[in-house]
Amino acid sequence: MFTEHQHFIAVDWGTSHLRAYLCLAEVDQPLTILEQVNNVGVKKIITDFQTTLMDSIAPWAQRFGQLPILMIGQIGSSIGWKETQYLHCPISPTEVITAGTRFNCQGHQVTIFPGLRCQLNNQLHDSMRGEEFHLLGWLAMAPQHLVGRHLVCLPGTHTKWVLIEDGKVILFKTALTGELYDLLSSNSVLIQEKVSDLDFDFDAFIQGADFSLSSATDSFTHGLFSVRSKQLFEGFTTKQAHAYLSGILIGADVRAAKHATEWPLNQLSSIAIIGPTHLSQCFAKALNHCNIKTTLWNVTDATLAGFNLVYLQGVRLAHD
Repeated sequence: MFTEHQHFIAVDWGTSHLRAYLCLAEVDQPLTILEQVNNVGVKKIITDFQTTLMDSIAPWAQRFGQLPILMIGQIGSSIGWKETQYLHCPISPTEVITAGTRFNCQGHQVTIFPGLRCQLNNQLHDSMRGEEFHLLGWLAMAPQHLVGRHLVCLPGTHTKWVLIEDGKVILFKTALTGELYDLLSSNSVLIQEKVSDLDFDFDAFIQGADFSLSSATDSFTHGLFSVRSKQLFEGFTTKQAHAYLSGILIGADVRAAKHATEWPLNQLSSIAIIGPTHLSQCFAKALNHCNIKTTLWNVTDATLAGFNLVYLQGVRLAHD
């Protein structure tokens, strides 16, 4: 018989960060997050994966005993704990529910879920790990998205543009937008100081985005160097330079999405953006600058909605 409520642990374990959530799942109720802990990502492990995970959840294990642990992200990659498969697109994200790698860890039943892969029209391959749960949750939060064609932008270190038709992931394209920003703003001649996202100049951002969006012939790399020349000769502050660089990169990403042959952008009423607040706002401003409508969705809410669906359906399957 299906349990009326149950605690479990959801873990989004990426390259840079581990985010673990103590969850309470109840039938026909939104997932309740009781507590959250953070730790290091898979490339920053000091001891080993098991020790890092057990140290992170130790207080919960002491209070609740051995709990199911559901994990997504790079923890299931070749640099992670247990390498899981990539499921081929087109695919419904719900198919990850029965495709996880399961094992026991100090009495906890652990499941690491697989990622997705696709092959594009240019014959290049693409992959994702973790974002499939964002999409799963987004579909669960708004069932109308299960019908028709939708384009979803998942901004981040590796930004994803995902085409969904009738609830299935048809294909997706990855851009190194966030990683390039980190590299260029920290390890190049362009900018010498860091600033906070809270101190962000959207006017400078739009200038950078406009360079990428409006130019058909100017060199992308020349545009990047203008981040430095604007500081040297136009009085740009460090704050403006950071925002301008972000605009150039996100503008280039949006321009590529506008001209992609994989989806008819002019036939879509809007683009859904699922990401952290600041990044989502940046992508929305660049898209709106092109007269493309957007809807914004919180990435944590979407991810946890995905975990909730997977957990409840997994319990149902176990009791069928």
